[in-house]
Amino acid sequence: MISLTVTAVVFGVVFLAELPDKTALAGLVLGTRYRASYVFAGVAAAFAVHVALAVAAGSVLTLLPQQLVHAITGVLFLAGAAMLLLKKDEDEEEIRKPEDQSFWKVAGAGFMLILVAEFGDLTQIMTANLAARYDDPLSVGLGAVLALWAVAGLGIVGGKALMKRVPLKLITRIAALLMLSLGVWSLWEAVAG
Repeated sequence: MISLTVTAVVFGVVFLAELPDKTALAGLVLGTRYRASYVFAGVAAAFAVHVALAVAAGSVLTLLPQQLVHAITGVLFLAGAAMLLLKKDEDEEEIRKPEDQSFWKVAGAGFMLILVAEFGDLTQIMTANLAARYDDPLSVGLGAVLALWAVAGLGIVGGKALMKRVPLKLITRIAALLMLSLGVWSLWEAVAG
């Protein structure tokens, strides 16, 4: 049976921890470029995999060397920032046409981005800890996946709304700057830790 109390507690904790994280930024960037439903399908599938791994692993994920996780995350952020800054400009009207991107291409891109970027993330480790603490994998998994989906949905919808008011070039540069900052910060944590 699912415990609504455990599910609600896990949802609140994971939602608040993930809200300021890179997931909302990734969803925002993808949401400005691709059809929101396609992006969400890929991102939601990746989060389901992450939660399943975290719940199954319990507290084992907390044994990962933090310095290694920070170093890999830092390199991935720097690569993402470079890709955003170095790519050629595209016509904004062309980007907005969802029929130009296939479901599998867009969903696959969202899936891979989240799968790689979120591995060993604070919320995945937190989910593993909560699963070990409550010994209720179904309730913990449900609360965590719903929280992660909610944050991703907010980022994607926010990206679409933002696109109507702000030029894509500016959004791309700001996202690249944020990714660059996160990359430098993660590498600093890897070296300093």
